[in-house]
Amino acid sequence: MSLDAIYQKLTQILQDVFDDDTLIARPDLTADLVDGWDSFAHLRLIFAVEKAFGVKFAASQIAGLQNVGDLAELIDSKVA
Repeated sequence: MSLDAIYQKLTQILQDVFDDDTLIARPDLTADLVDGWDSFAHLRLIFAVEKAFGVKFAASQIAGLQNVGDLAELIDSKVA
């Protein structure tokens, strides 16, 4: 799966989780830039990503994420 395809799928997931059709997954997107992205929403996002991509993340991997770019790279490493 290409990074472009990952970002397209992440855009759909972000829009669903945060109920905001204007959200676009981009590498520099962080929780600070999204209304309602708190710890609970973060868990919902991670669970949605795991389900959509058929992957599982370790807690240490999740804790190391700084932005959507990091998440996309992590997904890429799992689905490659």
